[in-house]
Amino acid sequence: MNNILKVIIVAGARPNFMKVAPLIQAIKKHNKELKSSNVKINYLLVHTGQHYDIGMSEVFFQELDLPRPDINLEVGSASHAVQTANIMIQFEKVCLDEKPDWVLVVGDVNSTMTCTLVAAKLGIRVGHVEAGLRSFDRTMPEEINRLVTDVLADLLFTPSEDADENLLREGISLDKIKRVGNIMIDTLISNLDKARENKSHEKIGVKAKHYAYVTLHRPNNVDNRLSLSRILECLCRLSRALPVVFPVHPRTRERLEIYQLWDKAHTTSGLMLTDPLGYHDSIGLVDKAKFVLTDSGGLQEETTFLNIPCLTLRPNTERPITISQGTNKLTSLDTLEQDLNNLLNGYRPNGRIPELWDGKTGERIVQHLVQ
Repeated sequence: MNNILKVIIVAGARPNFMKVAPLIQAIKKHNKELKSSNVKINYLLVHTGQHYDIGMSEVFFQELDLPRPDINLEVGSASHAVQTANIMIQFEKVCLDEKPDWVLVVGDVNSTMTCTLVAAKLGIRVGHVEAGLRSFDRTMPEEINRLVTDVLADLLFTPSEDADENLLREGISLDKIKRVGNIMIDTLISNLDKARENKSHEKIGVKAKHYAYVTLHRPNNVDNRLSLSRILECLCRLSRALPVVFPVHPRTRERLEIYQLWDKAHTTSGLMLTDPLGYHDSIGLVDKAKFVLTDSGGLQEETTFLNIPCLTLRPNTERPITISQGTNKLTSLDTLEQDLNNLLNGYRPNGRIPELWDGKTGERIVQHLVQ
């Protein structure tokens, strides 16, 4: 008879879904190829409901062929403290009822840290996928989440050598650290053909390699009227030379409206505002863009794999490998105009795909779990 390993997989927000999908695919593959001496994995998918907007969450389940969550905590949006408390209360009940052997968390959102804390206090082993990433900026809530999660986790699945080094420097035992590669790239590789078949750029009405793709949502960029106004001015000027495709995050749209900038953005010729996009449309547009401007973590990795120049509008990044090996460059409000002009004039960084970003990260994680 097979041994049974019971695993709870936690997803909380939009970036998590791209990281959960390869784990579930790898578990299904493992169970399908099971031999009598092997360990069978029974998993439960728990969606905390941290993102509840259909445009931000539901479409990802459909496109990534994710099963419906076994449990949805439906905590919704709130302050960090209230959201964390609500997830803890709900997730503790799940753990007490289900008694898993492992809780697998991904990324760096509030759900990741909170479910790790609950599991650790209940004596349940935790695996953290995408461990060891550091921006060294504790003003970012995500950095606090990463630090707390990695201190408490039992297995730390890292995407790159710099992540290993960060953990060792923080005193994490070497035997807990497992470099497995980048889980986001598993999803990218398995969905790239579908994304390209969509030809999203043609639907929007732009030519391949003749538009910029922009995503912005971080508080430092959108929660300050002066910052958001300066960014918008840059995008308006850019749009006179090159079409700009800009899917607007709900947070960003709200701020544009509050600061009375929405009408200007909406009426600027060449600045093409859309609702939030599904994964296939987003990746398809990144793939055919001349370059990308973002403050997202995941897009830094995806552009590196696709060899698309990327400007990241942040003072730091927890993914420095996308700069040292990839196609990413940090920019600021003071340097944004010049950096955009350089890309317009044909500048292209020489990037390469980092080691183990090969589409097999999920399988490596599963092997570590059963061992």
